[in-house]
Amino acid sequence: MQNPININITGIQHIGIPVTNIQNSQAFYMRLGFANVMEAGFGPAGERGTCIMMKRGDMVIELYQLPEKDLTEIRSRKNGHIDHIAFDVPDIDAAYTTLKEAGLNIIESEPVFLNFWNRGCKYFNITGPDGERLEFNQML
Repeated sequence: MQNPININITGIQHIGIPVTNIQNSQAFYMRLGFANVMEAGFGPAGERGTCIMMKRGDMVIELYQLPEKDLTEIRSRKNGHIDHIAFDVPDIDAAYTTLKEAGLNIIESEPVFLNFWNRGCKYFNITGPDGERLEFNQML
């Protein structure tokens, strides 16, 4: 095993998600309680993409839409990309009910128990506008 690199990492700064419709994705994350705290264009003139930083508490999610000519890159990405983002919740059943009543696409038919951690956990996933998976998790 190689020696660890001595670098002072203090936390996750943000998680980036490529999206195909920045307005739809922003509206989706706003429904989950995130707020747009920064928006900027990037790339050369005439081929600009858009980046929006969505924040809730200490969590920051970067939504970015590439210029139209580059959208096929987003759709073709597979390996090396984040499989899901997991959010802690204090009551998994209440979270499940709330998101189901809101009409969001829930993958599991009910929260699933896993024998993880000291006493287990329960989780379920929803999908966002571009198929990104968002997990809601309660450590028991």
